[in-house]
Amino acid sequence: MLSNTSKYAIRAVIYLSIHAGEERKIGIKKISKDLHIPTPFLGKILQILAKHKLLSSTKGPHGGFGLGKKANEIKLIDVVDIIDGQDIFKKCLIRLEDCSEKEPCSMHSKYSEIRSGLLSLFQNQNISELILDIQKGKRKVIL
Repeated sequence: MLSNTSKYAIRAVIYLSIHAGEERKIGIKKISKDLHIPTPFLGKILQILAKHKLLSSTKGPHGGFGLGKKANEIKLIDVVDIIDGQDIFKKCLIRLEDCSEKEPCSMHSKYSEIRSGLLSLFQNQNISELILDIQKGKRKVIL
């Protein structure tokens, strides 16, 4: 349901939260290599997140990317909203543009619950909670 761009962005924010934090910067080539994401594509994603102050960036030989906010202040919805917007939480599967309660598509009532639950999850889940699960060994992520 999420675009690959959003998935890469979330993985990059988790990576930076674990390895850089707010103080340290990591170069794009290292992040790209560790996450197996093409450098030019990742660079565009990270620049967008930095433009929106989710990440910080420094140019130059000792530059790189770090967090622009504390990990517990970054919600999944923040990342997805910046990259893809919130259409995934608002639009239906079949009639994307004109589906509504008044004129619902055949998936509307079934998908409405899922959309609401997904939106709630993304609004409430912050990056530091995901990192705790990773560090405790409960969850795996390519880092």
